[in-house]
Amino acid sequence: MLSEVVDAVVGIDTHRDTHQVEIALPTGTPITTITISNDSGGFAELLAWIIDHAPGPRVAVSIEGTRSYGIGLARAIAAAGLIVIECEQPNRKTRRGRGKSDPIDAHLAVLTALRCDTDRLPTPRADGDREALRILLGARHDLTTSHTAQTNRLRALLLGGDDLDRQIARARLTDTVLAGLTRRRCPAGADRAHAVRHAEIRRLAVAVRDGARALTANRAQLAGIVDDLAPGLTDRRGVGPVTAAQVIISFSHPGRCRNDAAFAALSGTSPLEASSGRTVRHRLNRGGDRALNRAIHTIALTRMRCCDKTRTYVTRRTAEGKTPREIRRCLKRYITRELYRTLTTTMIIAI
Repeated sequence: MLSEVVDAVVGIDTHRDTHQVEIALPTGTPITTITISNDSGGFAELLAWIIDHAPGPRVAVSIEGTRSYGIGLARAIAAAGLIVIECEQPNRKTRRGRGKSDPIDAHLAVLTALRCDTDRLPTPRADGDREALRILLGARHDLTTSHTAQTNRLRALLLGGDDLDRQIARARLTDTVLAGLTRRRCPAGADRAHAVRHAEIRRLAVAVRDGARALTANRAQLAGIVDDLAPGLTDRRGVGPVTAAQVIISFSHPGRCRNDAAFAALSGTSPLEASSGRTVRHRLNRGGDRALNRAIHTIALTRMRCCDKTRTYVTRRTAEGKTPREIRRCLKRYITRELYRTLTTTMIIAI
């Protein structure tokens, strides 16, 4: 246990402006508390405070919200060489009988860390290129949402025009088609409604074209970073730059998940018992990282459509009486194991 190998544990409840901190003995007995500001000055004050009050050099720091309000603090403490532990927000069961306050949450962060096994410490997710992937995926989500809305709006306006416009609306909006829409001139003598509709079509055509180019550039950036972090990952059938980026973000670094079963639990692809009486079956796991689960689901659907080996597997399992949902569940578990082994090998080599 962590309590057996450290001299003190620091628990931190993070907020936007300030952080509540408690330092405690390995027995869980509090030594003292402090409130620091959420800036570089507060981080330096905390490090000096830990040195002054820790009974020994072996100190672990348990932080709630390492990817939110505590991200700057987690980076500063890791740079100082201390052990950083990612602490989840306490649930109702943990809080029962204790109440809710910042000092209580800081103490709960201490107790959570002390119960951890040293070989299963929940370390924060990696920064660097992984953080770049996370930013790019967030930007891609916004770009995709905006691009879809603008495309639908453009098609709706075109459907309200003449036969040529309706034909364009039903076809694929290629760069050539969009360029033609942007060069259109409003006919002389057009009424106000026609002129406004014409101007809006031109504006949306420009926006859709720029959005498509931004998505292409985003995909190229993702592909470059993915190839640097995990060479050969996108060579796997059904794994593209976008799904590979999400898998790397959730996987973070070798050692975060102790084995492929833990990675399956993280991704929500671990089977759950759903047996009753004579019925013996498993069902989908609806927990875990849903973004990672969606990426694995996309890989599974692609393989079911394009991979001969996977299609043979689906045919065999269907003959055994499995439903399409159960077959996809099995496939997603196999894909999770394959991704874990690939990332564990390639990312260790890349490091």
